[in-house]
Amino acid sequence: MIYLDTSVALAHLLVEDTSPPDEIWDQQLVASRLLEYEAWTRINSAGLKKSHGELVRGVLSRLAFLEMLPRVLVRALDPFPVPVRTLDAVHLASADFLREQGQKIVVATYDKRMREAARKMRFEVYPL
Repeated sequence: MIYLDTSVALAHLLVEDTSPPDEIWDQQLVASRLLEYEAWTRINSAGLKKSHGELVRGVLSRLAFLEMLPRVLVRALDPFPVPVRTLDAVHLASADFLREQGQKIVVATYDKRMREAARKMRFEVYPL
């Protein structure tokens, strides 16, 4: 199961210099519900809802979402092996929770700090 970080979804939605390979969308994808909020906030702040709204809904429909459970949020308060930003902590805590539930998680991210933290937490990192 691939844990999709917001950086990957936004790279696809905004057609950035680096975009995920098409085959990633054929995989079993999971993300924190946080990704939905981050994606819409970015799209809305860029004034792209009208032009990108359907694409956002399409990407979100391909994901299984993990709600921001209290247990996940409590884990996000604990230290990580490298300094991470607040929202990255929620993503990493979500991936950690899924792994604790017996899921084999591969983290997909373009964020350098998050990739480093995921590796130090012994997650496999999806090659992007």
